[in-house]
Amino acid sequence: MVESGDSSGQPRQPPSQTVIETVAETEGVQPAELSPPQYESLHAVVDPTALDALFADRPNGMTRPRGTTSFTFCGYHVTIGRDGAVTLEESTEPAD
Repeated sequence: MVESGDSSGQPRQPPSQTVIETVAETEGVQPAELSPPQYESLHAVVDPTALDALFADRPNGMTRPRGTTSFTFCGYHVTIGRDGAVTLEESTEPAD
């Protein structure tokens, strides 16, 4: 299991970017190399804009109190927590 998150107090980057960077690091490639045909596109699995909006602060500036989302991407079961932390686990789902 691989976890990614930032507790440094720096502004958070969008969850979609964190997913790409975490998978790329785990695969031992640069984020720009995480693209077809060798790797599936994040767009093929989830709408990155919707994913980022799901974890963005509310319009009144308040953070969202809880929630996670999970999906399979590049052979990993990806879970994103409300704090933006990304957890990767080897997927047990068969590849398409």
